Amino acid sequence: MITKEECFKQLRDVIDAVLSTVDEKGNPQSRIIDIMHIEDEKIYFLTGRGKHVYQEIMNHPKVSYLSLKDNKSIRISGEARKLDDQKYWIDLMFDENKFLNNVYPGQARYILEPFCIENYEMEFFDLTQKPIFRKTFTIGNARKTPKGFIIGDNCVACGTCKGVCPQGIPIEGEKYEIPQEHCLHCGRCFEKCPVKNIEKIK
Repeated sequence: MITKEECFKQLRDVIDAVLSTVDEKGNPQSRIIDIMHIEDEKIYFLTGRGKHVYQEIMNHPKVSYLSLKDNKSIRISGEARKLDDQKYWIDLMFDENKFLNNVYPGQARYILEPFCIENYEMEFFDLTQKPIFRKTFTIGNARKTPKGFIIGDNCVACGTCKGVCPQGIPIEGEKYEIPQEHCLHCGRCFEKCPVKNIEKIK
């Protein structure tokens, strides 16, 4: 069973992650932007004021972060907030990530602005085990977004869902059940159910 603390450790061990934003035309944009600091379950990063990503975040603060290590991904979905006390946070992140001094030596570091994501969903997804495993954590005042598929009350217990599931996860019974922590969310059971009794969670 994965814990939040283990997820935070992976994020800091990997550092490199893909940050996705939305530009002024509503188009998605993705870039490698390192996770520079984690404190009190808050995710910290920085970017330059002259960069397009800076303006995108200022205009549309909803962002998504994706980190991958050994086929184990962590996705963060939340809202980025620019921090006050710029010098304090920039200095802290430079102290923690020494390589930054080679990129922005001396006073050049203060062209950067610090950001924080404090209310977010964090989903861990592990493809290295079978059945696959996923777990979602909510941080701050974020709410969990329902996803996946459920079997309705009119189940005839025919077993089709279990037979077509790539992971074979539906649990047998008078009414079959889908263990959400192992579901791929592919929808094959939904398409193949002979009585159309499987619903997509919205």
